[in-house]
Amino acid sequence: MLVGEQPGDKEDLAGKPFVGPAGRVLDAALKDAGIAREAAFITNAVKHFKHELRGKRRLHKRPNNYEIERCKIWLEHERDLVKPSIIVALGVTAARSLTGKTVTIAKMRQQPIDMTDGTRLVVTVHPSSLLRIEDEAAKRAAYRAFVADLKAAAATAKER
Repeated sequence: MLVGEQPGDKEDLAGKPFVGPAGRVLDAALKDAGIAREAAFITNAVKHFKHELRGKRRLHKRPNNYEIERCKIWLEHERDLVKPSIIVALGVTAARSLTGKTVTIAKMRQQPIDMTDGTRLVVTVHPSSLLRIEDEAAKRAAYRAFVADLKAAAATAKER
């Protein structure tokens, strides 16, 4: 199970998660990690697109803790239905929703966490963060680290 932050503009309009620019990064990373997108249940921690209007554009706004908590019941229902052996939290909002606390990705990366229900949690960056890196060498290095996180999650899932 892969859990992102919230739908973006493209996802809100399409009614499907990760179909916009961040979705293209995720698709490429999954492919490079040897994971079929169809093999993973993909969702978001927050189910609505929080945004502000700027002219005709809808610009993303980060969900607050209240919104994360209000949407948590839907994520828990999805977990009950899917029964994943491993969950990959894509970004701090997803990690906050799944752990119940504010986390730092750098501290949690590469360290699978055993959750109370027996599910393992892996925390990594949100693919949209890679889109904001301007330096090409830094962007390639961050992408490789993201793929490595996905590979580690897949290996952990196979162990179970």
